[in-house]
Amino acid sequence: MQRLIPLMQREWLQHRFGWLMLGLIPLSVAILLLSFGQIEISTEEMQEAGDKLPALLAAGAIAGSTALMFLIAVFSSLIIVSNVARRDHADRSVEFWLSVPASHSESLAAPLIVHLLLVPAAALLVGLAGGYALSFLLVSRVVGAAEWFALPWGTLVAASLGLAARLMAGLPLALLWLSPLILLVVLLTAWFRRWGWVILAVGLGLGSYILKQLFGQPWLYKISGDLMQAAGRSLINGDQGGFVVEKTSQGVDALKLLPSWALADFLAAVQALATPLFPAALLFAAGCFFLLVQWRQRGASASG
Repeated sequence: MQRLIPLMQREWLQHRFGWLMLGLIPLSVAILLLSFGQIEISTEEMQEAGDKLPALLAAGAIAGSTALMFLIAVFSSLIIVSNVARRDHADRSVEFWLSVPASHSESLAAPLIVHLLLVPAAALLVGLAGGYALSFLLVSRVVGAAEWFALPWGTLVAASLGLAARLMAGLPLALLWLSPLILLVVLLTAWFRRWGWVILAVGLGLGSYILKQLFGQPWLYKISGDLMQAAGRSLINGDQGGFVVEKTSQGVDALKLLPSWALADFLAAVQALATPLFPAALLFAAGCFFLLVQWRQRGASASG
């Protein structure tokens, strides 16, 4: 861990401006839209919600902000990670990083942990905090600022923390499911530079077609789809059904049940790991990581 921390600090020094913009720009745009944009709520919806409308508006703003920031961070991190193995070779800075007292596996693992795990988790917390500010703007514009201060904050905070905890707990599980695809992209990019994405897409498409013609089943395409579906279920809706509210007026009462639902949903996601596909995926990912370490061991001779 003592050697991992400096490598993680390197990621902070290299990407802190981008991360700052990643948090500020979406929230700033949302603040401008809620401050000066037109907010339309039909009369029927307002009547159906009744006195629960302020709480529902606040819950929507908090949940929307949290989910949006989380998804933006996840997708941006996936793009950055795809080039993490080769980034030091363009300017030959790999020669410096090979001289520091850190193993090749640590040099590869540190940026993966930071970008795939820590950055989305931090973005989730930023989105949660920003959601409270956005909820004030939304509620104030629709029904007045006094209604925001009168909200059932105990219920809203418990529900929002339950949602955030569910996403944060499911993130490592989702990454484990996606690790074969993520590390395969990193490996192909290390070997073939920008052609890695093209080779992966063509390989999956052509390979699935060949397997379908030979065996009647596009196994590569199916396995990739199963991995992505399992990753999605790890984050939310873990095989037990979604969090459904039948009537708008029942929304606040349903929020009280969200923390317990989030726990049950996470346990269902953990139980979903008990499938032969999961250890097979981890074994394949470990193989890709081993090949990445072998590629890095060639050091500066692999640059260019």
